Amino acid sequence: MSSSLRRGALAAVVTAFSIASLAACGAGHNAQTLEIKPDNAATHVGDIKVQNAIVITQPDLESTGPAAVSATLFNSGKSAETLESITLPGTGKTAELKPAKGGSLSIPPGGSLILGGKDNATAMLPSSREAVQDGNAQKVTFTLSKTGAVSLRAFVVPAEHYFKEWGPSEVPAAPGASSSPSGSPTGSPAEGASGAPESPAGGETPGGHEASGTPTDAASASAGAGH
Repeated sequence: MSSSLRRGALAAVVTAFSIASLAACGAGHNAQTLEIKPDNAATHVGDIKVQNAIVITQPDLESTGPAAVSATLFNSGKSAETLESITLPGTGKTAELKPAKGGSLSIPPGGSLILGGKDNATAMLPSSREAVQDGNAQKVTFTLSKTGAVSLRAFVVPAEHYFKEWGPSEVPAAPGASSSPSGSPTGSPAEGASGAPESPAGGETPGGHEASGTPTDAASASAGAGH
């Protein structure tokens, strides 16, 4: 896929995802009951429905950090199901699944499981820059305990703008970013503090060195006045 086509696909995904989110918010918690159908990747097998499935990559094209799978899984059945795995067929990639804090990867009857975003379960794909490319429609397979495999094609987008809050949490810092704050303040406060008349006797300068010279002169002057 050419770069221009990828840019067009990414723009379409952002628009569709935003519209789907607004529609779901306007419909309330029963959006799935009202059969709102977002334009993002969605499918269902048996009692399991997968909606808003996307793969979110690192914003830096040179990064080898993880990608994230974001989706919402609904269970319309009468018994709970457990999400067992998420794979990307043809790439050899399997997501590392982690439940939300205090939660599980189980989908209760009539309930849902959200992947991605703050305080939700996560599905991370380690070192996936070569396996998935922004703008592509990547095949993703969700495997559940009873329903089995549920596959669809999800758009691949970078963790920018709207998708930043839903993307991988391990975004590498820019090279050399940690070196700039350290070292710059050292020296300048100490030079201004040495020899200043108002420096307290026996005190330290902001640089951590003893303020030498001034207390000694004051002590010798007072000693001469006493004799």
